[in-house]
Amino acid sequence: MSFVYYGIVVVHILACLFLIGVVLLQQGKSQDLASAFGGGGTQTAFGPRGSANVLSRATTILAGVFMVTSLTLTMVRPRAGTILDAVAAPAASPSPARSAAPATTLPAQSAAPAPTSPASAAPAPASPSGR
Repeated sequence: MSFVYYGIVVVHILACLFLIGVVLLQQGKSQDLASAFGGGGTQTAFGPRGSANVLSRATTILAGVFMVTSLTLTMVRPRAGTILDAVAAPAASPSPARSAAPATTLPAQSAAPAPTSPASAAPAPASPSGR
């Protein structure tokens, strides 16, 4: 299985390199491949529009090979563990927001209401400044 995986990796790397080269060879609409290699006299090598067709087809084919090998590599990858599998997960610690506020429990209320003292029922005295 690893032979197939490494074979696909080699095809993938070659497709990447050729795709980079083909894309870099393409030029704008006003220039063609022949002018990059010495001027307009060599246009007969590919014809007036032949280079654009060859490079665009090569780009399309190489892009397809790149996508297929990318998807194939994800499906065929070896199932061996990674270094992250060997590392133990850290223990969950409480968040700082929860540890700052202590947990309080409300006292159980009895059926009979608590007696109120006359001092707690009296209104609060007015402040001496009159405000």
